[in-house]
This record gives sequence, C-alpha cells and structure tokens, in this order.
Amino acid sequence: MLLELRAENYAVIDRAVASFGPGLNLMTGETGAGKSILIDALQVLLGGKASSDFVRHGEEKAILACVFELTSGAAAILDANGIDSEEDHVLLRREIVANGKGRVFINNQPATVAVLRQLAPELALVHSQGETLGSFDQAQQRTLLDRFGEISTEAVAAAYAKWRATSSKLAELESDEQDRLRMADLWRFQAREIEQAELTAEDEDEQLDREKRVLANSERLYAAAMNANELLYESESAAETTLGSALKHLEDLARFNDRFSGPAQQLAAAKAIVEDVAAEVREFAENINASPGRLEDIEDRLAMLDRLKRKYGDTLAEVIAFGEDSSRKLAEVENRDAILIELKSEQQKDAASYRTAASMLTAARREAGKRLEKLAVAQINDLAMQARFAAEVNPQESPEHWTSHGWDLVDYRIATNAGEPLKPLEEVASGGEMSRIMLALKVTVEEGSGRKKKKTPLPRTLVFDEIDIGIGGRAAEAVGRKLKTLSSGQQVLCITHLPQIAAFADQHFQIVKSEKKGRTQTEICRMGDEERTREIARMLSGEVLTETSLKHAAHLLEMSR
Repeated sequence: MLLELRAENYAVIDRAVASFGPGLNLMTGETGAGKSILIDALQVLLGGKASSDFVRHGEEKAILACVFELTSGAAAILDANGIDSEEDHVLLRREIVANGKGRVFINNQPATVAVLRQLAPELALVHSQGETLGSFDQAQQRTLLDRFGEISTEAVAAAYAKWRATSSKLAELESDEQDRLRMADLWRFQAREIEQAELTAEDEDEQLDREKRVLANSERLYAAAMNANELLYESESAAETTLGSALKHLEDLARFNDRFSGPAQQLAAAKAIVEDVAAEVREFAENINASPGRLEDIEDRLAMLDRLKRKYGDTLAEVIAFGEDSSRKLAEVENRDAILIELKSEQQKDAASYRTAASMLTAARREAGKRLEKLAVAQINDLAMQARFAAEVNPQESPEHWTSHGWDLVDYRIATNAGEPLKPLEEVASGGEMSRIMLALKVTVEEGSGRKKKKTPLPRTLVFDEIDIGIGGRAAEAVGRKLKTLSSGQQVLCITHLPQIAAFADQHFQIVKSEKKGRTQTEICRMGDEERTREIARMLSGEVLTETSLKHAAHLLEMSR
C-alpha cells in the first residue's frame, strides 16, 4: 500500500505531500490543476523516465519521494540488490537535477533506476491513458488469467527446464562435425601430455621446490645442522650438558627451599627442548642427499611442471582439472554415436513430459477462460459498454514456442458494437474504454467465482488515471461501485472528473492550482466531510455553488455509503 507521496519543485508543484490510506483514494480538481502530474511523479518513482524538464523553472532540482508498505517480494528484491530493508516500509526517492543528472535512493541508500523497475510490479501498477495498452500485453493477459484461475505453472516450468537442458547438450554434440574432429586431436594431445606427466599431487611442485633448495645448499645445510647438534648435545660444553649440571644444583636447592622447585621444573623443560632440537637437526643432516643426479632430476621435473602450468593453468590443480576435462570431451567425441542415441531418447522423453504438462495447463486455462468470459462480460457491461468479450487460449505446440510458462498464446478479444467481430483489445478499445475494461477485469479477478480462498492482491496498489472519459450518469455510478469493490481487497488510487465516482472515496483529495508571488503552483489537500460536499457540488454545478447542487452532493455521498 502507498502510504505517502511527496513532490518538491516538480513541474508546477512547489511542495506537495499526500498521505494515502487503504481502500479507494480519489483525486479531483479543475481541469489543468495538475492531477496527472502526481500520477506522473509516482511513475517516475517506479522507474519511469525522468527529464530535466520536470524541474520547476528557476530551481536547481526536483525531489520526489514515496513510502510503500514492505512486502515479502519487495524485501527479497532489496536483499538481492544489497539494499537494507526497513522493518515495515520501503522509501523511494529520486532527485532530478536541472542539468540532466539525477540520483536514486531506496531506504536512504544509493540505488539505480533498474532496481526501481524491479520493485515496481511488486508495489504498484499504473493504468494511465498513454500506457494502459502497453502494460497489458499478452504476457500480462496470460498472467491475469492464471491468477483468476489460481493456475500454477511450476510443473510445466520444471519439464521445460529439463527438456531445454537435454536439447542444448544434444545441439552442442551435433554441431559442426569437422570442427569437433579437429578439436578431438587437440584434446587427445592435451590429455596425453598431462597423463604422461604422472602428476602425483596438486602441490608436487611446491614439495620439489623445497627439496631443490635443500639439495642446492646441501653442504652448507649439513654443516649448519651438525654444528648446531654439536653445540646443543655432542660437545663437552654442549648446552644439554651445561643445563644438566645446572639442573642438579637446582634440585639440591629445592630439597631445602621450595622456592627453587618451579625454576628446577622450568630448567628440566628447557633441557628436554634442547634434546628434541638436537635430535631434529641431527636427523635432518643424516637425510640430506647431496647427490648431483637427484638435483638434476628435480630441476628437470620442475621445468616440465612449469611448462604444463604455462599451457593449462596457474596451478597443478588447474592442470589436472584441464586434463580431466579434455579426456571427458574426447570421450564424448569418441563415443558420439552412442551418446547421441542416448540423448535423443532422453530428449523425446523430456519433450513428451513437457507436452503432457503444457496440455494440462492449456486445459486449465481454457476452463478458467470460459469462467472469466462470463464474469467479465457482466462487469464490462455495467460500465456503459454493451460489449462481447472472449479470452482465447491458443496452444502453439511447435517447440520453438515452448516456454517455462507453457505454449499458450492468451489473447483477450472484445467487440464494443453489436454485429462487429471480436478483435484484439488494442484494435478496438479507446484509452477510456481500455481503462474501464482493465477495471472490470481486475474486479472480476479479485472477486473470482466465489472461491473461498482469498488471493493476496498483486500488485498492492492500483492506479487509474481518468478512467471516466466518455461516460456519465448510471455508467459513472457503476464505475464508482466497481472501484469501491476493487478497493476492498487492495488500495486503489484514481483521478476522476465525475461526482458520481468521487462520492465513493474512502479518502478524497482535492488538487488546487493557485498563484502565489507571481508563480503558479499546485497543492494537494485531503478533504473532510464538509469540504467533500462542496467539492462534489462544484463538480455538479461549476464554480457557483447552489443549494440544489449542495443537496445533490450530500445525497450522492449518502447513497455511496
């Protein structure tokens, strides 16, 4: 639900703030007062195109902001884009600078227009005169039908993913045979070269390098190790001997004075450490192999390993993995015929599974389409449009039309005049008619066919811009009732020029254009009961309010309740 909308220095708006509530939020005002400007501002906040022309003349930048209730879907989108979520709301803000630049913030964190566009379907859907048809393409029509029929596409999506993976692997294997045979020779050479190297471990080069350093300095290392052993253990003045003598004296002192017990234990530990170190350096010296042949072998082996790493990877682990991959691809080429037979059989099974799932989906959509037709016609004809309506579901069964949501082409068709054939919506409906058709379909989907399970409204906020063009009287009242019905399940924002519709508002806002200090500006005001009566009376009779128009306005408000 949209909680608040703010605009500063935007078009003719100096500063405007509107706090919206649940249910039906209606905006009225004189023609040219700037009602559609607020809808435009909301569209910009939902990722629409921004222009420096939007900045109020003489100002450096325009600032737009809005607050929506946070949904689980919106929270997931924010998390995926590394944006922290607030506890119960999401704050969108755009700054449009006069020099053409701009910035986007979500929850006061820098973001991009792309993230706003990801959030838009989760937060609101705007039906404006210029964008209704574009936003209600065949994909949207299919989605609306699935929502109406509570139809799941999970089974067909899983079948499609399996068939697509098998088909991709088969296509890869059936690619240019000459290229694959030429590559096979390369893979065979690479696999053989790596196999002949007989790599023993992923860190073999590191082990050999350590051994090489020892062999290259064997004489020096042997002398250092033996000298250390002699000083620590072998000579008459060795550290171990000296520590042993000192330890005896401390042990004698400890027999008479406890204060020397601790030092005696420390000295005993030091003596043990010296003995361990002496043994370790002696063992190291004894194991030094000063053979020139061994050093030469290690150098040759390291040179060969370096050559492999230059060709196949930065580490031996990558070289080993490269060899395994080459062997796998070579095996696929050598066993191509057997693998092709197996993959083709698997593809046929996957295709059969997809056809079964897609056919079941088509049947479910056709059944839902028949129910939608009956209910939608009744709703549309309540809006001064004696029309016929059909929801056609046409399966496109050839594989090039297969998708994760099935193979159906869902096409809504309508005839608004008697004797005329059914045609696609965009060929028949005008802007005002399209808005009313959208309203009728939305009400139909939300009311459903009497199913007990209540659907979660998606999107949370619906916006209709001037849905009442070309209607009046009884039809206007019917539109108002439809909006009221729709708003019982989700928040609705609507601009209207008709008092019959305005009377149904849960929250009624007046858009007022005025002149202050020689400049035009637009303000938005939420009206109380008395103000609403006067505004509806103005809509009935014009600027001069009469007793009759005020009584009529009061009557409309009473009837709407």
